[in-house]
Amino acid sequence: MAKGEVAIGACVCGAVRVEIGVPARWAWHDHSAASRQAHGAAYATYVGSWRSRFRVLDGEKHITRFEDEAAGTARSFCARCGTPLFYERASAPKMVNVPRALFTARTGREPRYHMNLGQQADWTYLGEPLAPLKGYPGVMWERPSRKKKRAPPDPMF
Repeated sequence: MAKGEVAIGACVCGAVRVEIGVPARWAWHDHSAASRQAHGAAYATYVGSWRSRFRVLDGEKHITRFEDEAAGTARSFCARCGTPLFYERASAPKMVNVPRALFTARTGREPRYHMNLGQQADWTYLGEPLAPLKGYPGVMWERPSRKKKRAPPDPMF
């Protein structure tokens, strides 16, 4: 891969660095229970890369792996800080999926797809209106919905 045609990502502690060719093959939000648990978030956003355009630059000795034989998947993490690094599926052996958050630079793809919406958590933020929380700068909250006051019964009926 030529310089300028790559995006470099890293784990939280910086021990592991990875590189993908830009543009990434595709990008999506995964709402599956497995990704939610692996990332500790409502959903995980991934960029997909051809395996031939992906490589570990530094820290290979710090990578640990969890294989789910029943699902045919493998997830790799930094053994030092626990950052999810990449996700592989037996059904797509030529692809490597990397959490979008590892990259500070653009990857050439916008995440426009949503996968596994049937597994979406019922507590996922869905874009409800937010308002500043008084006394807590930078904190936003969802105001409870106001119940409409019922009109008093019409005495004529």
